[in-house]
Formats: sequence, C-alpha cells, structure tokens
Amino acid sequence: MYEEVYKLWKNEMERAELGELPRDFYVRAAEYLKRLREEARMVDKKAAKARLLIIEEQNVKRMLYEIVQSRRKKIAKKTIMERKIPFDLLLDEEQNVCREFLQFSENFQEFMKQLLESRQLTTAGKYVSEMSVLRFLKDVPAIVGKDMKVYGPFKAEDVASVPLENAKILIKQGLAERINMA
Repeated sequence: MYEEVYKLWKNEMERAELGELPRDFYVRAAEYLKRLREEARMVDKKAAKARLLIIEEQNVKRMLYEIVQSRRKKIAKKTIMERKIPFDLLLDEEQNVCREFLQFSENFQEFMKQLLESRQLTTAGKYVSEMSVLRFLKDVPAIVGKDMKVYGPFKAEDVASVPLENAKILIKQGLAERINMA
C-alpha cells in the first residue's frame, strides 16, 4: 500500500488537474494507517522495526495530507472557474464534503455582481433555505435535505428543523407534523 500511496501522491503533486484515485482509496488508506499503528504497538518500542513503522506512518500521513490538500485546492479552483463541481472526478468521501461549495460560490458571485453593479445588496437570508419545525410521528432514517445537508435520523416524538420542501414531503407521507412557532 505504501507504494500505491507514494505513486498517487507523486501524481497528484506533479499534475495541475485532479489525478484519478481508486474509488476505495481513502477507505484502504485509513485501514492501512490503522494496521501500521497496531503493528507498531505490538513490537518492542526499542526495536528497529518499531521505529521504521513509526516513520512509515508519519510519511503516509504526510502524503495523504498533501493529497487531500492538493485535491481540495484543485476542486475549489475548478468549481469556481467552471461553476460546477466535477463530481465525476471525485471519490464519494470528497463528494459529501463538496456539495455546499457550489452554492457558496454562486452566492458569492451574486454578491460580487450586485456590488460591482452598485445595486442594493440582498441580505444573506435570501440564500438560506426556508426551514420548518416538525414533530416526527414515526422513526425516519437520515435524509438529505434540499440544501444537500444530512438531517436525522429521527425517532418518533423528535422535534427538528428541516428544509420546507422536505418538510412538506414528510408531512404528506404521514411521518411528521408541523409545529407552529408563532
């Protein structure tokens, strides 16, 4: 696994565009780090093998850190320039982290446009989706809201705020009821 991490790190550092990673790369890398730590704990701390395992773990952590940082910067740049997230190039873990970035970028572009056109600036509230407070009637697994955030899971009798569009669906399905906060 060390050779694979090194090869992918080198590729990511040398290229201006996002490198291709195996779909399960982050999962396997985390498991690899865990195995290194466990193996280092099992050997005599004074043994050369223990020192080598510690050095290997430090090197892998550094390379993984640099891979993630490099990819973060490349994703942000590509998203800002093209105004879309390159989901086809991202691993599942990266997609989950990036979902809100595009909305942020678009909101900031609109703010800048208004400023440069000397128009009255809209308040940040314009960009916040309307929320609804619900009391859940049944257990509901976690849902992805219209704003791409994860809500839940919920148990019967839980009270929570969810985006209005999602609230309407939950109410229609008989899973929750609206609480009026007047």
